[in-house]
Amino acid sequence: MKTHPLFVAVMALFPFSLAAGPALTIYNQNFAVVRETIPLDLKVGVNAVTFAGATLHLEPDSVVLRDPSGKVDLSILEQSYRADTLSQGLLLSLYEGKEIDFIVSREPVSGKESRVRGKIIRSGYTPNYGAASRYGQQFYMTQSAAGNWQEGGSPIIEVDGQLRFSLPGEPVFQAMSDDAILKPQLSWQLSSTKRAKVDAELSYITGGMSWEAAYNLIAPEKGDTLDIVGWVTIDNQSGKTFETATIKLMAGDISKLQPQQPGFARGMAAGYMMMDAMAKSEVTEKAFDEFHLYSLPRPTTLRNRETKQVEFLRATDVKAPTIYIYNGVAIDPNRYNGRTDESIRNDRDYGTKSNRKVWVMREFKNTKENGLGLPLPKGRTRFYRQDDVDKRLEFTGENTIDHTPEGETVRIYTGDAFDIVGERKRTDYKLMNRDSRLEESFEITLRNRKKESVEVRVTERLYRWANWAIMSNSDPYVKSDARNMEFRVTLKPDEEKVVTYRVAYDWN
Repeated sequence: MKTHPLFVAVMALFPFSLAAGPALTIYNQNFAVVRETIPLDLKVGVNAVTFAGATLHLEPDSVVLRDPSGKVDLSILEQSYRADTLSQGLLLSLYEGKEIDFIVSREPVSGKESRVRGKIIRSGYTPNYGAASRYGQQFYMTQSAAGNWQEGGSPIIEVDGQLRFSLPGEPVFQAMSDDAILKPQLSWQLSSTKRAKVDAELSYITGGMSWEAAYNLIAPEKGDTLDIVGWVTIDNQSGKTFETATIKLMAGDISKLQPQQPGFARGMAAGYMMMDAMAKSEVTEKAFDEFHLYSLPRPTTLRNRETKQVEFLRATDVKAPTIYIYNGVAIDPNRYNGRTDESIRNDRDYGTKSNRKVWVMREFKNTKENGLGLPLPKGRTRFYRQDDVDKRLEFTGENTIDHTPEGETVRIYTGDAFDIVGERKRTDYKLMNRDSRLEESFEITLRNRKKESVEVRVTERLYRWANWAIMSNSDPYVKSDARNMEFRVTLKPDEEKVVTYRVAYDWN
């Protein structure tokens, strides 16, 4: 039988494993691929099968159920997915318009209960219909200590002809019906042409799971080296616990359509926090398609509402010099790389307001020669320096890095210099040749109040026009690209220096 190309493409997304436990591939975009093995005892004809182990945020139309051994060609006649698990809010909604008992007090010794009868006018429970509910997301009514209800509004209960906007006590319901479920479940009507026992593989995409990287960078009090420890933090808010799961982490910007609603709700409980010490075991990495895949070294249990951390990188003596950058125009260091709106070129007053802050950057090469050489997933970076007096670590700044391939240079803004100050002012502005030529002059003053010499990189963007020329300059400069140049100025302790230049723009 010829395999359909679409089936091949889907199987590429869901590579199977017949491991005893489930297998997870978690993406850093709040979703994961889940693969589980389901034993099936099939008879000839139609078989009713229920799997009560799905996640709360499963995408039903992503489900793939198959026999990886090829013994049976499974035909799914019908699939149903239910996430309306039994809860107090759900039962209240089912009893709207009816009367039930409420326990208002209980004797501590005898256990005798005092009850009142109340009619449920409004339950306050509102399932979240729409795009997100299609992926299994439900919002449940929760009660705070003050007795207020959220999500669906407060309930309305009629007791003795009076309306109450809260529950008068603990509601008492009849026994659970056969149709009620305790866990989200998938149900199928499967057609089989022969009797067989198979270990079928179930694969699907679910929301509510994510991972992110974090880096702790530790430096001595003096010097330009770093020790780097990288962590991956896995967050499971899927509504399901995965026992002894094989876990992979996919890094990269995957094209994934999202429901037209805010992201999946995080669990309301604080959850667990676990930190795995992977002694003598390492997270492995490989290129996969246009992304990078990281595999945890051993199966692990990932509980619902649990956050788990695993170390994946440890490097010592990474050369990471401190760089001081002064951009007298830009206020935000994230605009450093020349991301300036071209519309400002005709703004006469642009560039006349001075930024006095000198940015502090740490820069290192992601190479094996520098102690790294591993593709770095995007994540938060935290910098620490060790105080030589008491050997304690002091926090000195944080930022984020983007996905960084091996061989690239990482530059991270960590804050503003305390003892280095800059000042920039325009000293001349002149339009000539019937406004087809503009000449502009600037004066940049730098002051070093530190006890050691520093080099400051003065970055200037030639933002008026692409056709420019430097008419005069007090110091040598480097042309960074077509629109940027840089002066490198060395300042001795307590020294002040002034850098000047004049630029001409020509629109002819």
